[in-house]
Amino acid sequence: MHRQIIHTTDAPAAIGPYSQAVRCGGTVYLSGQIPICPTTQLPVNESAEAEIHQVFRNLKAVTEAAGGDLSRVAKLNVYLTDFADSPKLNAIMGEYFAAPYPARSTVRVAGLPQGFRIEVEGVLVLD
Repeated sequence: MHRQIIHTTDAPAAIGPYSQAVRCGGTVYLSGQIPICPTTQLPVNESAEAEIHQVFRNLKAVTEAAGGDLSRVAKLNVYLTDFADSPKLNAIMGEYFAAPYPARSTVRVAGLPQGFRIEVEGVLVLD
């Protein structure tokens, strides 16, 4: 199967040996997004809310670079260092996604790169 690498300067550059996303047929696998500003490559970590917004802005940019949008996201995997941020996550996610919502798993983790509170990866389905 042909694989297409997705890259956009509207999301942070990869900080390791991986692609922002990979398209295989009509499915796009979105790498985990952390709260880094794509224009400065600096952390956006002044609050949990700021981190969550930046992660979803980054995810939106990658989905658009792949030829889709957030409404076509079928599955999200969310990694949080503190479940106390779950209400904030749910409220902010509602600003970026509308019903029907994607399937989602939320996992509490001991730590994330650069001490971030959140990372989100997903699967985008294009028709």
